[in-house]
Amino acid sequence: MRPGWAGRRGGRHALRKRRRPGPATWAISTATAAACGILLMTPTASGAVHLASRLADAATTLSVRATDAPATLTDGKAFAGTPAVGALFTISGSQLGRHFCSASVVDSTAGDLVITAAHCVATMDPSEIAFVPGYHDGQTPYGIWVTSKVLADHAWRTSQNPDHDVAFLVVHKTGASTRIQDVTGGEKLGTGWPARVWVHVLGYPNATERPITCRSETKPFGAHEMEFDCGGYTDGTSGGPFLARVGSSTGQGTVIGVIGGFEEGGDIASVSYSPRFGSAVQSLYQTAVAAG
Repeated sequence: MRPGWAGRRGGRHALRKRRRPGPATWAISTATAAACGILLMTPTASGAVHLASRLADAATTLSVRATDAPATLTDGKAFAGTPAVGALFTISGSQLGRHFCSASVVDSTAGDLVITAAHCVATMDPSEIAFVPGYHDGQTPYGIWVTSKVLADHAWRTSQNPDHDVAFLVVHKTGASTRIQDVTGGEKLGTGWPARVWVHVLGYPNATERPITCRSETKPFGAHEMEFDCGGYTDGTSGGPFLARVGSSTGQGTVIGVIGGFEEGGDIASVSYSPRFGSAVQSLYQTAVAAG
């Protein structure tokens, strides 16, 4: 279904919000399962008891080694928003519908580009999508910007490759020649960054009227993605930017990822993913600049 109509964040569903089993739980469960299997295969009861005892000891050792894993995760905090980050809305005529994903203005010579996740917008008609930067509590402090073009990566459009879950929107304000970047400023586009970076991640949960923000260090996820762990990133936060080097005075930084990729951003509200931006995103960016 379209994320705009189904209220999806992508692969993340609020009803599936849960925490991963910790390493200790995994170790004990694995040892228990192994012990049960051996009990069935061992010819003598005494031998089975001995092996089960050794496996239980191993599980205890593993659980002790897992004590460095955090017991809880930080949750994203609601705030009043920042100019260059906003929510994507459905729109019909001049009437806004509901917000369904997140996006941010990207610095460009064209001055009219917004970046988000491809799974949010790739199946929608551009005229159905509006971007509202700085949105909060029903307020549209920087106006409503209608989408003229959607440019999604070829690898996403043809095979929905999660490593290419990125799209740019060309936006305009109806009846005006003003460029969005002149109103809100823009995040720099960063490509080729390492997988471990301290970032602020912003997004708009569907169930609230304010964005959330959280700062944490990313970590590698496979060869082409990165993971961000922080709670509260439920439906609607897809497309939200991973911002590095955020300025204390402007709130702007360098966007090095967007919530998307594996599981369309993650099935668990406390674990988010992003494709790592490389040459494909840079090429798509140049295409979007030319289109604008």
